[in-house]
Amino acid sequence: MLLDFQFNNYRSFRDGTILSMEAKGNAEYRSCLIPYKKTGVLPSAAIFGKNGGGKSNIIRAFWLGVQFIRNAQKTQHEKAPVPVRAFALNDYSGNEPTGFEYQYLTDGIKYTYGFSATTKEIISEYLYASPKGQKSVIFSRAKQQFTFPANGEKKKKEMIAEAVGSNQLFFSIACVMNYQPCIAAMKWFREDIYFSKDYTDIPKQLLEYAEDSNMLQAIVTYAKQADVGIEDMTFEVSNEDISRIDPASGNIPEGIIRALKEFAAALKDSSDTAELNLRVGEVKTSSMHRGVKKDGKSDMFSLELADESDGTRRLMALAPGVERVLKNGGIFLVDEIDRELHPLLAEFVISKFQSAESNPGHAQLIFTTHDTELLNMEILRKDQVYFVDKDRESGVSELFNLTELPVRTNDNIRKAYLAGKYGAVPDVDTVEVE
Repeated sequence: MLLDFQFNNYRSFRDGTILSMEAKGNAEYRSCLIPYKKTGVLPSAAIFGKNGGGKSNIIRAFWLGVQFIRNAQKTQHEKAPVPVRAFALNDYSGNEPTGFEYQYLTDGIKYTYGFSATTKEIISEYLYASPKGQKSVIFSRAKQQFTFPANGEKKKKEMIAEAVGSNQLFFSIACVMNYQPCIAAMKWFREDIYFSKDYTDIPKQLLEYAEDSNMLQAIVTYAKQADVGIEDMTFEVSNEDISRIDPASGNIPEGIIRALKEFAAALKDSSDTAELNLRVGEVKTSSMHRGVKKDGKSDMFSLELADESDGTRRLMALAPGVERVLKNGGIFLVDEIDRELHPLLAEFVISKFQSAESNPGHAQLIFTTHDTELLNMEILRKDQVYFVDKDRESGVSELFNLTELPVRTNDNIRKAYLAGKYGAVPDVDTVEVE
């Protein structure tokens, strides 16, 4: 469970930025909160802002930090640059490190892990654990100077440090070398974080992906529930029906697993080649729609998935990630959750996280959106609403929470936002229509 994410000097965010998931204490919709201490933790956070304001860079920063942590042991050969991207609109930030920090709970233990780096080297790195509320240092680092607490494991950690290059993370290398405290802390990064899309900062072939054998069932379930006209679906690989494969059997052939991964990637694709990729992929998908025959009788007719609307495919792309975290716990990060979706379908997805009944595993959702209907505050709390605005003169993006603004209980937040009261909207002149 994420408590907060902090980063600085990344793309349009020059200064320190905090996305906190800890509740602020306001009274509305308290039943949706995940139990933690006295105030609780938010099950979801919505990030609003104008085009080009930088809101997608928050998801991208989270993604880059996580993927580098997961994969640094294999991406960072001796001369490989660290894939950070510093703020570029001044003459000094490019020489300063980019930093990431994650505070999270896994297996009942609170961890704080962070690192900062330039493209040449890791500048700082640290991991703290608080198993009983008291913070203890597992390791800390300033460039190639490592510090470990004086205990029985110090010599082992010193041996690991000797294998860590200046462009590598001690955290990642320690896991490869089977250091259990780091393996326990790494579990959250490897098993509990999912993204709706990948970025190009790290080559795609170097990323690790968890297998999702329940993907097909999630797609069918959402297609039926979303009222898009689909009554059932079939999936085939090499003319073999895989619609009813049993995920629990553990006997799914490697060829089918590979085909499903390619299918998932094609389903997420929003480029001009998306339909072509779905048609030529190994997984042949048909959706069943009800129609009327010439004699007037109702019957089922088949369509290829590539013929479905962009919005229907978008919902299907989100479905596996949503259901996976709702079932197993974890966090799902979605850039532009409302892209190609009707507002009621976006609300349908978000409401699953907001309800304790549909979210017993305390899953979390972080998403960016332009859907101002969500600002009617009918399913979100005020502390779940973030805005991103970019300073026109400096090009610096800033993240701030709705609770930081002078908002009264009876304010129409949607109307005030669209009127520019909170910033984070485009400054355009609309031509009057007479």
